[in-house]
Amino acid sequence: MIALGAAFCTPVAAQTPLSAIDWLDEAPTVAAPRVITGPEAPSATGVAMPEVTVMALDDANHEAVGLLPPSVTGLPATLWATSDAGAILSLWARAADDPLPAVQALYYTLLLAEAAPPGGAEGAFLKARVEALLRLGAVEPAQALLARAGPNTRALFTQWFDLSLLRGDEAEACTRLMASRALHPDQAAQIYCATLTGDWPTAALLYDTGVALGIFTSTESYLLERFLDPELAEESVQLPPVQNPSPLFFQLYEAIGTPLPTRGLPLSYAVADLRGNAGWKAELEAAERLVRTGALSENRLLGLYTDRDPTASGGIWDRVEAVQEFDRALTRQDAEAIASTLPTVWRMMSDAHLEIAFARLFAEGLTRAAPRLDPVAQALAFRISLLGEDYEAAAKSPAPRRAARFLASVAMGAPDPVLATSPKEQMIARVFTAPPSPSFDHARLLSDGKLGEAILAAAIQLNDANGDLIQTAEALATLRAVGLEDTARRAALQLLILDRRG
Repeated sequence: MIALGAAFCTPVAAQTPLSAIDWLDEAPTVAAPRVITGPEAPSATGVAMPEVTVMALDDANHEAVGLLPPSVTGLPATLWATSDAGAILSLWARAADDPLPAVQALYYTLLLAEAAPPGGAEGAFLKARVEALLRLGAVEPAQALLARAGPNTRALFTQWFDLSLLRGDEAEACTRLMASRALHPDQAAQIYCATLTGDWPTAALLYDTGVALGIFTSTESYLLERFLDPELAEESVQLPPVQNPSPLFFQLYEAIGTPLPTRGLPLSYAVADLRGNAGWKAELEAAERLVRTGALSENRLLGLYTDRDPTASGGIWDRVEAVQEFDRALTRQDAEAIASTLPTVWRMMSDAHLEIAFARLFAEGLTRAAPRLDPVAQALAFRISLLGEDYEAAAKSPAPRRAARFLASVAMGAPDPVLATSPKEQMIARVFTAPPSPSFDHARLLSDGKLGEAILAAAIQLNDANGDLIQTAEALATLRAVGLEDTARRAALQLLILDRRG
């Protein structure tokens, strides 16, 4: 077994606030290794998050930048060092955008870990990590990674500028750009920033020059002209269609009073609907999309769910009403109301693939209420609580049914083979009762010192198993072998309770 460190990451929101990176204050659980020290299942312990400040690194080190140092992740600084960049970039390109939640949390740990880059990265490693974060909609940590690397080169600044636009905090980026226009040679960006920083004469000169030289497309010219002259923006003119707008285009459309809907755009654009400029429905839809991928805290979603009373019905409004009714029942610890509202709200949240968010929000309250619930509601509450943060504590609650007792034994890290009935349960029992040992392919990587590559390969294999129990078993075994016991347990519980293929 490869021991990595004793850190086990509890919800980051519960840790010491990070002054520079708000996302880490609210982020869902970021998986971290925990070491198996003996036959007894280890207990979860908290981790104190250190303060993170934005600082520039020299060119030789910017690829190693991270938001989570080894003292937090438990992963060594040599995580990627002995791997080839091509292999790592290929793996990140294969990583699914909607993985099993336990895998998703592990992805965040690997993407945000501070560690030396693989050989031959030459700038591509940081870019690949940022792109992977953006596929998950995690704009704020992606922007923070670039900020820590120091976005003072054209290669980094352009991406950092785009993310600043999506978050609506482009003032600093525009100030930097106008101080050194070589950072972003795009003339449309310079016009936007000149206007934003109050240098209208420069903006007008750049626009007139660009038109004279034929630099702008018709859409760019249209948007920039109305951005510079608000009176033109008031004219009722059919806007040209746009298929895949750049963040600057997206911002310009909003600036002239014709914001684009984000639903059909890449997930990273959804953060724009959380800036207070969109309607409640758009905020709710964006928040749900981002919570599914771990890019937004479930507490933020609950705040939106309970912000006001829904005035419509159907679709998301029924889900809002169901959450509000259940939340009131749980707050009062009204056993009868909890039992009557829980099945409906769970079905609706499951249909929206928001089960883990629901469990994180309400597992503790359900565990307290469970002894007073009827047997059917109690069984459902028990299963939901095992998807929450403190699944070990939940597993100690009474579990009268045979299936529930097996789930409890999985949560404690010692599945009872006698209670395993389905092939999937039997596979999980074998994995957790056998001595932790990586699969053959992963063992070769580990023997070559390619720890990060082995972990990432196992995570992808687990998510892509598609019902192949051998593949699932190999991936779980490798995760346990490298000390990722918590990730393995959460994944096993999710595979069983959420009925995800694996």
